[in-house]
Amino acid sequence: MSATTTVLRPVRPVLRGALVGVLTALFLLPFYLLLRNSLMDSRSLTSPHWTWWPAHAHWENYSALFGDPNVHLARALGNSLLIAGITAPLSTLLASAAGWALARIPVPGRRLLLGLVVATLMIPGSATFVPTFVVVGSMGGVNTLWGLIAPGLFNPFAVLLFRNFYLQFPTEIEDAGRLDGLGWLGLYRRIALPASGAMLASLGALAFIDSWNAFLWPLVIGQDPSSWTAQIALSTFLTSQTVNLPGLFAGAVVTIAPLVAMFLVAQRHIVEGIATSGLKG
Repeated sequence: MSATTTVLRPVRPVLRGALVGVLTALFLLPFYLLLRNSLMDSRSLTSPHWTWWPAHAHWENYSALFGDPNVHLARALGNSLLIAGITAPLSTLLASAAGWALARIPVPGRRLLLGLVVATLMIPGSATFVPTFVVVGSMGGVNTLWGLIAPGLFNPFAVLLFRNFYLQFPTEIEDAGRLDGLGWLGLYRRIALPASGAMLASLGALAFIDSWNAFLWPLVIGQDPSSWTAQIALSTFLTSQTVNLPGLFAGAVVTIAPLVAMFLVAQRHIVEGIATSGLKG
């Protein structure tokens, strides 16, 4: 062992810790800026002089945020929570079932169906937006809950991930289930679905975030203020006539809080699901 290696050995943990600290600070910087700006007034926010923390924190920005009669942020947050809370589990479960069928059930035309699923990934959302709106609008889906939810239930990317996951599912477990008299539905419900818990958690969390952050579709379908989501309510603080920066930052803090809480609760399952590439028998 060289002298250089001996000298560097106690230094490596320090360097590693410093690197982790720097990366953590960079990750937390946007959250710090959001919280700091939400506690300032408009004059302080537009001031050229930098302050690490406001001398007088304006916590009343949050009470004004929920007391604004023109925005109804509490109702918008409830709408977003309801829509994302329905869309995420349903879309993930449908993707799981479709992935199982494409991976394990030997039906004619399975490759063709898989090709159609892959083809949908190549079509930009802007090309299907207007036709989707026409279909949903003609069925009376404007300003309705199902009109906001239905178009987001099909997730071809999640279908492909579940298919690849189930392709590596041990055939021995499947054969054991068949000996117990299970059919395709029973194998999926009793064996495959419980074994894909990490994938369900990770893709469900991603679907929840995607639904929570959606803006254009809720803006077009939820035309009545009672159907606004949190993102639509936030956009009212920034218009061509008025700019309410303290309200905008306070609203941003409030709207990201559920996402941060969800990530802290489900982070282990999310990481496990992303890292999962198959099962080992």
